[in-house]
Amino acid sequence: FKPWTLISYMFLHESFFHILFNMLWLYWFGKIFLEYLDEGKMITVYLLGGIAGAVLYIVAFNLFPVFGAIKPFSYALGASASVLAIAIAIATFVPNYSIHLMFLGPVKLKYIAVFSIALDLINIQYENPGGHIAHLGGAFYGYFFIKQLQKGNDMSHSFFSFIKSIRSYFIKDGSKLSVSYSDPSNSSKNKSDEDYNYEKKQRQQQMDDILDKISTSGYESLSKEEKDLLFKISNKK
Repeated sequence: FKPWTLISYMFLHESFFHILFNMLWLYWFGKIFLEYLDEGKMITVYLLGGIAGAVLYIVAFNLFPVFGAIKPFSYALGASASVLAIAIAIATFVPNYSIHLMFLGPVKLKYIAVFSIALDLINIQYENPGGHIAHLGGAFYGYFFIKQLQKGNDMSHSFFSFIKSIRSYFIKDGSKLSVSYSDPSNSSKNKSDEDYNYEKKQRQQQMDDILDKISTSGYESLSKEEKDLLFKISNKK
């Protein structure tokens, strides 16, 4: 009855340490993720991994009678499913990547992934079953996303196309953010109105393409030339 909570739950936490540990995991595995894949893919895995965790939690608690007694008092809260989706995704993409753990030394990502999933499976019957089930939903989506990517199906493109189609219902004048600027170098003695308007239209198209790229893949995906152009236009008065 509150469908927006499929998304909002992954941005809320129960306590300081709850958000602290989730954000540490997001920082560590997110850095590795961005060594190999772009921001658009990480946003997709985070959001859809979180939604997958919520859906599995809801289905399990309404399908299996064992959860009947606690269902009225149970709710999902936290970024764990989303964060685990990112961790499992990058572990699937580069399973032999090693990180150094205190007291253990170098450990490959695939072993961390297997241990994390096994821990959730074991703990379902003991404490916080809804949380562990949501974790497994996120983990499954992270694995699924990478397997599809390796087959040539980048689900982040489909996801952002879907987001743009939704946005079009609320923004009637198109999906591009327009940026206006003046060119002080223009004068009647240097350029005709036709030439000036043509060049202005070309620059506007370049700017729109850059803004679309930022919204899809983040600022860091821009080339040096694109960043220079963005800086130059944004500083024009």
